[in-house]
Amino acid sequence: MDNVIRDIEFWRLAAAYIFILILIVFVKWRGIKREKRIIISTARMTIQLILVGYILTYIFEQPNPYLIILIVLFMLWFAINNTYKQVTGTLSKKLKQIIAISMAAGSLITLIYFNLVVIHFQPWYEPQYLIPIAGMIIGNSMTGITLGVKNLIEGMQREKHLIEGALMLGAKPEIATKSIVNSAFDSAILPTINNMVGMGIVFLPGMMTGQILAGISPLTAIEYQIAILLGIAGSVALTVMIFTYYGYRAFFNDKQQFLSQGK
Repeated sequence: MDNVIRDIEFWRLAAAYIFILILIVFVKWRGIKREKRIIISTARMTIQLILVGYILTYIFEQPNPYLIILIVLFMLWFAINNTYKQVTGTLSKKLKQIIAISMAAGSLITLIYFNLVVIHFQPWYEPQYLIPIAGMIIGNSMTGITLGVKNLIEGMQREKHLIEGALMLGAKPEIATKSIVNSAFDSAILPTINNMVGMGIVFLPGMMTGQILAGISPLTAIEYQIAILLGIAGSVALTVMIFTYYGYRAFFNDKQQFLSQGK
């Protein structure tokens, strides 16, 4: 197989923006006020990726374990704050703490396990592997926990009277909220499961596609993709399990009284 990566000439890359122009013309013609958002999103995507390209080039040429740990922690911090912003309404302090702990524990445990057992790259801070894998694991955990948080809060508010009724009949908070917690977990993990079901048939994942385009054997790309998908599933599941296990407790005080907004 020819492993020479085909470079994209500047004018060919610029030609790809024709699809954005078509999209802008379409939304303007239909009277959908999205032109400004599309232009800003496209500009941000382009600038952000160019900056990341230069940063990664520097890091790959001069790998430093402290700098790489700092980058992973920054990614984690950004994901946690983005989760806070995605939830409508005000999150209680305790719920924020549980989200942060769940994200950190689920993502970092999975990442460390990946390094030590599954891929076992050397040195452990090899940025070519660690940074992209950390990005995929943290990013998917963020999506999962965001869905879990939204559904848990909505379920608690929607079924407030049923929970209070169950408590009055002597049920413990764990029993009174079991269906809501299970539903929140299911909604958080479902996109990851659906993603695995359609993988290879409906679409090829980005990482595998990138490796094949770069000239790597499809079989090698598949090995990495299977490992990554299992890691993502594990990270999302672990993050959401920790969150749902402790998250519902934020809606009860020390006397096991229900607080619809959390404490």
